[in-house]
Amino acid sequence: MPLSDAEARRLYDQAALMACIGAWECRLADTRLSWTDGIYDLFGLQRGCAINRRSIVELYHDESRAEMERLRSRLITSGQGFVMDARICTTAGAERWMRLSASVTHEHGRAARIHGAKQDITGEKDMWLGLRRLAYSDPLTGLANRRAFEMQLSDLRRHTGDSSALGLLAIVDLDNLKPINDRLGHAAGDECLRQIAMRLESALSDAAIIARIGGDEFGLLLCSAAGRPYLLHRLEQAQAALSRPVAWRGTTIEVSASIGATILRPGLLHDPERRFAEADSALYVAKAAGRNCLRLFGDPVEVAGDVAMVSAGEMRVV
Repeated sequence: MPLSDAEARRLYDQAALMACIGAWECRLADTRLSWTDGIYDLFGLQRGCAINRRSIVELYHDESRAEMERLRSRLITSGQGFVMDARICTTAGAERWMRLSASVTHEHGRAARIHGAKQDITGEKDMWLGLRRLAYSDPLTGLANRRAFEMQLSDLRRHTGDSSALGLLAIVDLDNLKPINDRLGHAAGDECLRQIAMRLESALSDAAIIARIGGDEFGLLLCSAAGRPYLLHRLEQAQAALSRPVAWRGTTIEVSASIGATILRPGLLHDPERRFAEADSALYVAKAAGRNCLRLFGDPVEVAGDVAMVSAGEMRVV
């Protein structure tokens, strides 16, 4: 049977509140706002309370506020509607994501009112963030995975563009993981990998990225204005932390790691594959020298072997 106008409005309002959505309007002559209940709820305000545009705009995060104001101005001048996702903070301090849509109504040839909808999409954003974490993180260690490392490595200039800041790309290889797996089982090997990951994060907490890029290999990017000696000192400190034994089910497991690194000169647009090959070459030399060694690509003792290997194209590249 047909619904009366009142019944249709009641059902619509119920559905809108279930969908966490509300309608809004702003009168341009005096910026007076009109809201339905869903928007009061979204901002954590008492339904029907007095509102003014200036105080509401302050609840937007800076970046979202700037983008909203830009799109609003364009809407008023050109009539081009928009939809955007904005970060807001409720009056109680809760962080939320809101999908804002807007259109304009003209009267006598001039923009008179802008209006649209606002919807709470915090749950949707959280879901996508969770999926992104799954796609770009290593499930065993919780570090970034190889895909995330490749993405970061493809934009090295972002880490070395500061004219005073040197960067460093390093590959860390857990020594003798296979014998540990063979002797104590893969559960023991997995615990060693987790411990190595935690120690890297603790020792190099300011790294641009630390990732597990292979079975027993980790990649990392460091950047510092303090220069090459400082960067190498940081790696030496990390290597010392990695060489501490791992306690596992009443057993002490001796562990260590070999590290190969290459310096990223400031102000240059680096070739990611080339730089990774250099670090990989240095790692090869470190492992050939024995376990628990650190080698830097281009060091005088190693330079002949490094250059030969990179030139021969024998390196694995990301």
